[in-house]
Amino acid sequence: MSKAFTRESDNDDDDDMPGGVPQLPPGLKNYITPAGHRRLKDELDYLWKEERPALVQTIAWAASNGDRSENGDYIYGKKRLREIDRRIRFLAKRLENAEVVDPAQRGECEQVFFGATVTVCGQDGTERTYSIVGVDEADAGRSLISWVSPLARALLKAREADVVKVQLPDGVEELEIVEISYCSISLDQETT
Repeated sequence: MSKAFTRESDNDDDDDMPGGVPQLPPGLKNYITPAGHRRLKDELDYLWKEERPALVQTIAWAASNGDRSENGDYIYGKKRLREIDRRIRFLAKRLENAEVVDPAQRGECEQVFFGATVTVCGQDGTERTYSIVGVDEADAGRSLISWVSPLARALLKAREADVVKVQLPDGVEELEIVEISYCSISLDQETT
């Protein structure tokens, strides 16, 4: 059978993205901040308008060189094109199902909801601040936590001075909510 009629890989599913891309739990909305929506849209535009056309041109050049079975540029190019197309489908689906929520529009609110920036105090007296964002925006190293994470789930609907319990791998931790604010959340890497 010709390779043209066979599936290249069993992992060509739209949602099966390499690199640990977070999956949205079934039945839940894909909440996202304006900055997160903009970042996904920019990536989609870059892949579709710049990287993919340049790669197609390289593949066409490599194909014109003759024997494709040992042509590294052609083989790598086709593989990379499949990866780009898979990512484009994934991003298009995420953006199509995204519900953009601007935390800065919420104003004064006494409860924790999507987009909140929450300062908590642990049992050891250490204060930490987290912003609750969409699954595609989460970055624990920058204190951006997904709204479906266990920590965010524990914080949701709580108010200032409430104590919430979070199940951690090494036990339960109690966190007191010190402050709740709603402001624009930046996803840009801070430079020091």
